[in-house]
Amino acid sequence: MPITFTPPTAPAGETVHHASAAAGNVTATTAAITVMNDVLDGHATYERILLRAAAGAGKSYALKRMVEGAVAHPGTRRVGVTAFANKQVFPLAEAIGTALGQDRVCLYVSKDKFATVSDAVSAAATVTCDYMLIPATAEVLLGTSHMFGYTARYLRKILDVPEGDPLFDVLFVDEAWQLPLHRYRTVEHLAPLVVGVGDVGQLPPLDPSQNPWRGDPGYNPYRAWPTAYEGNAQTWATELPAVWRPTAEQLPLWRAFYGDWDRLDCVAAPGDRCLTLTTRGGGSTDVWTQVATGVPTLLEVEGLEEPEAADIDQPLLGVLETLLIDLLAAGFAIREKRYDAAGTPESDVVITSNSPTGDPLVAVLATRNQAVDDATELVERLIERFDLPPGVIVASTVDSWQGQNNRITVAIHPLSGAFKLDEFNSAFGRLAVTATRATHGLLLLARTGLDDLLAAAPVRPGTPLGEPGTRALPRQTHQRILRCFARGTLEAPGHLNCHP
Repeated sequence: MPITFTPPTAPAGETVHHASAAAGNVTATTAAITVMNDVLDGHATYERILLRAAAGAGKSYALKRMVEGAVAHPGTRRVGVTAFANKQVFPLAEAIGTALGQDRVCLYVSKDKFATVSDAVSAAATVTCDYMLIPATAEVLLGTSHMFGYTARYLRKILDVPEGDPLFDVLFVDEAWQLPLHRYRTVEHLAPLVVGVGDVGQLPPLDPSQNPWRGDPGYNPYRAWPTAYEGNAQTWATELPAVWRPTAEQLPLWRAFYGDWDRLDCVAAPGDRCLTLTTRGGGSTDVWTQVATGVPTLLEVEGLEEPEAADIDQPLLGVLETLLIDLLAAGFAIREKRYDAAGTPESDVVITSNSPTGDPLVAVLATRNQAVDDATELVERLIERFDLPPGVIVASTVDSWQGQNNRITVAIHPLSGAFKLDEFNSAFGRLAVTATRATHGLLLLARTGLDDLLAAAPVRPGTPLGEPGTRALPRQTHQRILRCFARGTLEAPGHLNCHP
């Protein structure tokens, strides 16, 4: 029986694409650099600059440009670049080292991570795990907040910085909204000016409800550090108003997550990215044909056996596996436009599932507990069954997939099978990360009943325990997000061809 999908009901709104969209990010970054230079010149007294980004806004490119601007300032001796994790710092070391030269950029890593540094990073930047080997010529020093925080006094000594003077003229924090406040406290004193760049929609370091200082809801050492300074008189903030990652058809969903922004545009224009399928007939084809439009797709399934738990749902995962079997058995291809740094299309690229390159073609994202293991086993079965080359399909937790790209995302909606909204299944970042990794197609599966759940859910605040920002989503926000999906219902699992 065919599956009919109803189109999204959220208004598309006006938008611009290509270079016109990308120019907005250039303008915002230029404004931030101007403020940074005013501070370095002594004409402004800001202590922090926040460059707020949506998922896939090209924030690393903006940060690299700001680092280059800081190094070029005549009053700058040295700048620092830090983040919470090595996987965030390493790519920046390669990009900045390539731009400025190996002798001017040094990546400072722990001994146990030194062997994990790629040859490409080592070729672009000086890499050391010994603070005494940091070259005097290094104008940019990169390291995690742990490395900088624990060894700051040694760095001062080897870099000949007098006690009381800042180690850096500017400290840049990448993925700033993933760095907890208590980690920021260990590095904030290293520079008179801190520049934070990051995606405000990603998961905070820990659940913001985990606040041992409940008597003071304005303070939580475990939340993302910029939230303690938003609106502060010594903080200057702006937003990158364009995203590079999604299809044009996904933009209303992005806007639903960043609903308080003045503007959000998409570099990719309609038709810039598409998924080409080999049709086989049946319900799976209906589903993948809908996903291939680029519009976010929600498939709701009814008539399944009861799950073990809301996030441990083998019957629903079986439907997902059948869909993926049909897709992989038939084979598929993706086409995408490549753009220059200004957002102007340069070429068309076609990548097939037989010979994948670049970002993974399909990512199966799971949340927690047994669901993660179940998704991993599913992917391993598919790889073995079809003898798939690396890069066709991967499995990951939502949390660890932050900052990653993939062509097609397949996941279970966090509210599927839930009886109520709670702090976990309503986390802003968890749903945002799940829904904003894909460059070509997004498919969420859920048991039927999402609308009933949200209609019956009691009123609850979107900012628990006084935390700033929409960190947990109230029912109205969930409903607004669902309106951005094309929706179809699978009335019984038997409507898909089941595969052994």
